[in-house]
Amino acid sequence: MLSPDQMNKVIGYLFRSMEGQAPRETYTILDTARDDSIFQKISPLDTEDLCLYRGDKAVELATVAPYLLNLKRDDSFTEWLVVNGWGKSWGIFLQSPASYKELHRHFRKFLMVYDEEGTPLYFRYYDPRVLRVYLPTCNESELQMLFGPVEHYWIEGREEKELIEFGCTENFNLIQNVVNL
Repeated sequence: MLSPDQMNKVIGYLFRSMEGQAPRETYTILDTARDDSIFQKISPLDTEDLCLYRGDKAVELATVAPYLLNLKRDDSFTEWLVVNGWGKSWGIFLQSPASYKELHRHFRKFLMVYDEEGTPLYFRYYDPRVLRVYLPTCNESELQMLFGPVEHYWIEGREEKELIEFGCTENFNLIQNVVNL
């Protein structure tokens, strides 16, 4: 579990603004399959609009689906998420100037992938254990596609007291920064 200082450091990274840039929104994609308390915490919200699945899949998989949420710096939910979920692979964090609808549409594109035989498979990119391994293997066009309107991804590292920040240069070369909390 993170100390209060470490929690504040994580929140500081998630909500930091870059000099000379307009403020960006901070989001999380949470995997409710990781812990029952996640869905319980977000269920009072309009989960239909937050769920990355649509239609029957959203209903069928509601308690184990990925959800996109806009976070606020001084909000009890953000604090709850960092304190309770850090180190447990509950999801990923990101920052973007795009609207919520644009991001929702962007992330829905990656939910399914296909193997060599054309069999559809769920791609759990919102699991930090997957994203921290996958991103460094991506070529320029894959990074361009995955980042799209996203400026930064933040995920927990292999060690509980690590935060990994991923970004891209203008030419879509991956930038990776590991922060010890």
